[in-house]
Amino acid sequence: MSSPEKMSVWQVGELGDPVDVLRVAEVSVPQPGPGQVLVEVYSTALNFPDVLLARGQYQERPGVPFTPGIEFCGMVVAVGPGVDPHRVGERVVGVAALPHGAFARYAVAAAADALPAPPGLGDVAASAFLISYQTAWFGLYRRAGLRVGETLLVHAAVGGVGSAAVQLGRAAGAKIIAVVGGPFKAMAARELGADVVIDRTHDDVAGAVRAATDGRGADVVFDPVGGPSYDVSTKVIAFEGRIVVVGFASGVIPQPALSHVLVKNYSILGLHWGLYRTRDPGLVRRCHEELMGLVSAGAVQPLVADHLPFDQVPAGLARLAGGNVVGRLTAAPPPAVPD
Repeated sequence: MSSPEKMSVWQVGELGDPVDVLRVAEVSVPQPGPGQVLVEVYSTALNFPDVLLARGQYQERPGVPFTPGIEFCGMVVAVGPGVDPHRVGERVVGVAALPHGAFARYAVAAAADALPAPPGLGDVAASAFLISYQTAWFGLYRRAGLRVGETLLVHAAVGGVGSAAVQLGRAAGAKIIAVVGGPFKAMAARELGADVVIDRTHDDVAGAVRAATDGRGADVVFDPVGGPSYDVSTKVIAFEGRIVVVGFASGVIPQPALSHVLVKNYSILGLHWGLYRTRDPGLVRRCHEELMGLVSAGAVQPLVADHLPFDQVPAGLARLAGGNVVGRLTAAPPPAVPD
């Protein structure tokens, strides 16, 4: 399949908040290198790492200019050396290889990072599937070993990764306590199937968790927030409980008191999903297969708040950074550049 020579992209030319530094640029369509594929983008998910990349605060720091947009759904239209040519025409979800991100009509990805799109999801929902559900699967199933009948506490429970954790917790047979910020988010958490919903804007979170567990506390805590959420977690973690540290959306990185870990007999588990892509790619593929089975069974469905037109990507990233989103934001690709 042939692709045009030029395309429009959102480009970071200098570091800063996305709404300030993103600019539309016309660039050449990239060519896939060894072990890579070129993907025609159908939909791109907005992720907090896109915000951090623009600010220069992410662990990966591509040189400017670069095109962000790390997660997509699309179709393979070309392959680089060493990649099976039969992959052309595959509908895939994946992680883009910067600097050629997915806020564009065409993106580049490592062939191993472009996985089959779940047949049960449309392009928009599929673009918001891979990172959130892989993160939740690895956090809950791999790191924490969540078991049937345990109590799972999820902070930011209707955010992208939090909503995935709620659904995977239900699929594992756990009791779900969802912590959210505001009545609208509380309603969304109930619709996701949380057994107990706590609105941190007016509820005493620690007291509510103790009441919901007869004073025992939560066996597993899934925390993508950090800061005050982590502090609450240490107050309500059960004997031999596990706190999974997924991220620091609050902007505050906790400083754990290890004496408290010792006297209460709980574990703190870190999760950086991206490491599995290089350290154990076979496990990533196994996870993907299990998640696709859960999609087929109707157990998981990405919670998409809005599908934005291409020109609203900076505003969407600002919404995401402000925490004013229930579920995921996605964006359409730009119009084709006339030949």
